Amino acid sequence: MPQNKISKEIKQLADELELFDDVMDKYEYIIELGRALHVLNEKYKTTTNLVQGCQSQVWLHEYEKEGKLYFEADSDALIVKGLVQILIRIYSAHSSKEILDINTALLEELHLSEIISSGRQNGIASMIQKIYTYARQDNDKK
Repeated sequence: MPQNKISKEIKQLADELELFDDVMDKYEYIIELGRALHVLNEKYKTTTNLVQGCQSQVWLHEYEKEGKLYFEADSDALIVKGLVQILIRIYSAHSSKEILDINTALLEELHLSEIISSGRQNGIASMIQKIYTYARQDNDKK
């Protein structure tokens, strides 16, 4: 199966994380990614956009532009902002079909389970589930 843009982005992120030998260095890198996350407009911090199943509060806003889905998010925890930034880099600016065609098992290449707690891993799974729900809803409209 040829690599698409999403799988290439996962590979790029995996390569970035591989640059760090130490788990704490990887953790710090994820926090740095979180610092670069754009601030989510307060009007999108609603219960509808709140991701259920996260230890921290996470809001995930989706919008469609020219046939592609875009995601914006925020969290009240810095490490989570970094994890959200990773997911936005992977999934934003792609069509719903491109998103739905990606097997989430590819995310295991990031080895996040070695870096973050099981509670945070559950939160990532909840964020991914919400992204795929948005993609399915968008795909069903077409």
